[in-house]
Amino acid sequence: MATAKLKGINKFIYDFKRYLPLLQNLVGRDFKVKYRRSFLGVAWSVLNPLFTMLVLTSVFKVLLKLQIENFATFYIIGSTLWNFFAESTSGSMSSVVSAAPLIKKVYIPKYMFPLEKCLFSLVNFLFSMIAAVAVMLIQGVYPTWTMLLFPLPVIYVFIFSCGLSLVLSALTVYFRDVVHLYGVLLTLWTYLTPILYDDKFLTGHKLIETVVHLNPMYYYVTYFRNVMMYNTLPTLNDNLICLCIALGTLIIGALVFNKAQKKFILHI
Repeated sequence: MATAKLKGINKFIYDFKRYLPLLQNLVGRDFKVKYRRSFLGVAWSVLNPLFTMLVLTSVFKVLLKLQIENFATFYIIGSTLWNFFAESTSGSMSSVVSAAPLIKKVYIPKYMFPLEKCLFSLVNFLFSMIAAVAVMLIQGVYPTWTMLLFPLPVIYVFIFSCGLSLVLSALTVYFRDVVHLYGVLLTLWTYLTPILYDDKFLTGHKLIETVVHLNPMYYYVTYFRNVMMYNTLPTLNDNLICLCIALGTLIIGALVFNKAQKKFILHI
């Protein structure tokens, strides 16, 4: 059993190294396709979160009098990380199905396709962070040493997204309706993630507070804000929670995908 697992790991490493150039080409292709014939090009990845922030700041801060200090920074930091997760998982869902012509012709490790979507979303996220940093500086939220921990929550979300993407892409091969159902779930998930509100908003709503605290993205968004905005050093417990959720999801995703991919060819 141990020998078989070792062979499986070695094969995974070998395949990953062999097809790494393909992975890079797929990310580059998606990048070119997204911004093809776009007047603003890559700049749209910076302007889009800025425009969205301006609209929502006007609605929630000015019209609804939401009392959150530096609300524009508060929102854009949370939404940028959330959009990274949402784009990764949504884009990955149909990645295997869309690659059917290629899969039928040559052997390619099928996990490459959802992984590529997550990497592509990571690139977009990094561009979006330019907008987030600009808003921070405008509002007087200046860099602190805790911002050096910026990669940690991003890595956690990337691992979590990869794990969930493996599950979703495998399910989509068998059940195309998963795409539509996940769209509804993602909308609900957005409101259960503290992007437009903080914990004070949940005071007195025990049931909602419990549900929100069961949401993995609650911990990632809170962690990200703490290091980027509040100069707060995350505890060991914070890191363990984030890491365990991410790795647990990745392991489950890998197991589900590995078992399901054996019959992909019959359904794509």
